[in-house]
This record gives sequence, C-alpha cells and structure tokens, in this order.
Amino acid sequence: MSFEKLKLDIADGIAVLTLNDPKALNAVSVQMIAELNTAIEQVEDPASGARVLVITGEGRGFSAGANLSDTSNSDSASERLKRDDRDMGLVLEKHYHPFFLKLRDLRMPLVTAVNGVAAGVGMSIAISGDIVLAARSSYFLQAFTRIGLVPDGGSTYMLPRLIGTRRAMELSLLAEKLPAETALEWGLITRVMKDDELMAEANTVAAKLAAGPTQAYRMARALYWQTWDNSYEDQLHAERMAQREAGNSKDAVEGVLAFLEKRTANFKGE
Repeated sequence: MSFEKLKLDIADGIAVLTLNDPKALNAVSVQMIAELNTAIEQVEDPASGARVLVITGEGRGFSAGANLSDTSNSDSASERLKRDDRDMGLVLEKHYHPFFLKLRDLRMPLVTAVNGVAAGVGMSIAISGDIVLAARSSYFLQAFTRIGLVPDGGSTYMLPRLIGTRRAMELSLLAEKLPAETALEWGLITRVMKDDELMAEANTVAAKLAAGPTQAYRMARALYWQTWDNSYEDQLHAERMAQREAGNSKDAVEGVLAFLEKRTANFKGE
C-alpha cells in the first residue's frame, strides 16, 4: 500500500517509517495518524520480514505536533472551536490512542531517530522509542499549553517515569525547548550525534537489532512496560513466565549452543 503522508521502506529486516509532510514540518493530521495505524499493521505482518522498526521525519523536523490546519476531518480547527459541544479529546480516542497502543505492543524493537523539532504529539512519538537517537540540533517541546491544551500522546505517563515528575511538570507548564544534549543528560533519550550522522547511526543500531533474537526482544519490551504497574513479586513471576517462553524459542537454542561452541549466534527471529 502506498501512503501520502508517510514513507515505508522494509529491507534486510529493517522497517523505516518516515513521517513525510515536510512542508508542515511533519505535523500529524488525521490522515497521517490513520496511515500510521495502517503502516504499523503492515510492519507487524510476518510476511513483511521486519524485525525492527525505525521512525524518523522527512526534511527539517521530526514532527511539529498536531496539524492545527488539518481539514481532513471535514472542517477546520477554527470552525470546530466555534462549537459549544466540541470535544478536543475525541480525535485522540478514535485515532491517536490506537496508534500509541500499537507502539507499546509492538512485537519488535522500536528505534526513533529525531531530527529537528519534536513537539507536542510529535515529541510523544519520539520518546516512545526503546532507543531514542537525536541529532545534535534537534530539540523537544511540550507545546500543548502554548495553545491552552494539556499534554497528550501518553506524555503525562512517560515523562514522569523517564525524567521525574518535577522535570516533566516544568517541561509541560513552561513549554520551553529542551535541547538534545540536555535531554540526553536527563535520561530522556539514548544518544546524540552530529546531524549528518543520525540516520547512519540509526541504521547501525537497527541492523544489530534486526540480526538479534526478535522473540526475546518482544518479551523484554513487554516486561519493561509491565514493571511500572507490577509489584516486585508480580514482576518476578512475569519474568519467570517470559523466560519459559523464551527458553522454548529456536533462537534460545541457537544462542546457548553458540555460546558453548564459542561462535557468533545466527538468530532467525524465531
């Protein structure tokens, strides 16, 4: 399937999903989020051969947030604001939330490569990565309060857990730019590199993950998501059950044999 607001390329086990509306700094419209939902389903189809997903942005920015000029939802934002019965959260529930849940439940590692601005819901997408790479010139912005709205895209869940409540509150209330280097210092992102080296680094990381034990990665992702809500005893049990499943995978057999035979493992993602 072809997309208008995205590019999806899959090769050698690596799926690269590019937000592709550079004239709008890849601001997320209803059309784009619908295409994102479809693209994730394609990536997760075993027939795609994908074993890792990379998300980045085309042009000068990762994503400037929600597209306030979006008319794909039958009328303009200014027209919707005139309604007494307006529900600004409805589009989140219908379109955005299914996408973010798909990212959470992704059956493979997720790498985000952040170029330029990652603002509003674009920042929410960016920090959803298991590994978040950022160009040195990039920055993050909780822009919501600038237009009288509240943070969304799961950011009020993710940010306190990643950087602490105080810093999360400051970012959201003051709506000031957070440079990539500071984001790295705070633990919000994984690595910072020169702008022209961003995608090369993303491809290197993705290639390593694509050659790894995909089922173990899937279960590790699930365990880390569970840990925020589990007791210690619950998490120990979750690890025990996941280890049973992982131990029965073909990759576990290959991994242990390779270790014993002192050779590099040849994982198949099975």
